[in-house]
Order: sequence, then C-alpha cells, then structure tokens
Amino acid sequence: MEIRPNITVLKVNMLSPLYGPSSIYPVLIRDEDGLTLVDTGMLGQFASLKEALDESGVRLTDIKRILITHQDIDHIGNVVLLTKEIPNVKLLVHEIELPYLNGSQPFIKMSPDRVRQMPVPFQEMVQGLLQDLPHLDPIQVLRDGDILPIGGGAEVIHTPGHTPGHICLYLRNSELLLAADELRVAEGALVGPLESATPDMPLALQSMHKLKGLPIRTVVCYHGGVYEGSPQALIDSLSDSGS
Repeated sequence: MEIRPNITVLKVNMLSPLYGPSSIYPVLIRDEDGLTLVDTGMLGQFASLKEALDESGVRLTDIKRILITHQDIDHIGNVVLLTKEIPNVKLLVHEIELPYLNGSQPFIKMSPDRVRQMPVPFQEMVQGLLQDLPHLDPIQVLRDGDILPIGGGAEVIHTPGHTPGHICLYLRNSELLLAADELRVAEGALVGPLESATPDMPLALQSMHKLKGLPIRTVVCYHGGVYEGSPQALIDSLSDSGS
C-alpha cells in the first residue's frame, strides 16, 4: 500500500511459533539512490517477505539500506538472507541494539527456556541465526536524534522499553511516524505496545513522551498497520499513563 509517493507499507503474512498467524507491516522508503527497508519479517519466512516485495514491484537489488528498529525475531528474521541476496546493502541499527546483533550480549527475549518452547525446526533456525548475525557487515550505528537522509529526512527517536534500543522514525516532511512496536493498531484503535512482549512496560510508556507534540497525520505500526488521522490525543493519553 502506497501511503505517500515515496512510502510503501508492505503487508506480510506471519506465522509466529508462539503466537500463531498474524500480519506484519515492514516499510519501504524510496529515494533517488534506491530503497530503504524498515524491518525484515519473521525468521524462516523469507518467502512471505519476498512475495510482498514482488507484489509491490520491488526487486531485492533495489534495496540499498535495511534499517532494523529493534532486535525482536520478527524484525530481524530475514536480515541474514537479505544481506546474502543484496550485494553491499547497508544495515542501520541503534547503538544499544548492536551488541545483541554482534553476539556480545544475549537477546533479551530469546533465552534458552523461551527457545525450547518453540518447535524443534524453529529452534534450529534460531541457532543458525545466532551464529550468522555476528558476521553482518557493514552496520551503521544510529543514535537518538539522528536525522537520516531518507524520505526527506527521518529522525531517529529512541523509545526504550519494548527492547533497550527500540527506535521509531519520524518523517517530518510527511508528518509520518513509523512506530515499530511502540504503538499498535488493534481493532481500528491506536494502542500501546503489547505488554506480554514488553519487558519494561513503564519505560515503554515513558518513552512516549518523546512523541508528544509532533505533527503526525499517519502512524505505521508493525503490528496492526496504518492508522490514519491525528493520533496525538491517543499518544498523549498513553504517554501520560506511563508518567
């Protein structure tokens, strides 16, 4: 779905080993030098991502940058395969998430006990991913407040809580917020992050203070998709609940 002339929201069918079927919504940002893909879908489901890209008329080689909003397995699941398929693609990730990707810190939601709850074939894919991630290169480190030269200028907003290095992207020229997992759309309503998947919910709600006052006409949530209209009152309400 094209929501701006340079912004496409992909709808990707996902089957979670713990939560069952749903849809996720990676984003493509188009610039003169190529595309930026924001998040990569669930591990083991590259075909679903590829199908969504094909339906949007996108070739893998059109993608020049992959931005990872945070470490969760449904966001990083296809990053290794993408880097193998796309020569010289650049990866972007917040500095706090980098140690999890390079293997110097264990993933906070992929503990051995949690992995053992997954089907055996998926456990094996997780182990393979953990072995491959430290070899990813090159990686551009992002910091809170960075303005990236994509989509007319995309501001990195560090919103910890769901994970330590979780980020949102704000495209001021488009009045567009890419909320990742900081916000969700549930039954047409804008809501906060999923509590069962958010280790520090008070911090996640506190992080919403960074979104207050931003001119926003559209929010794209990784879970739930596109929310049109002014979300500021809802963001303010959710933010206040965490103050």
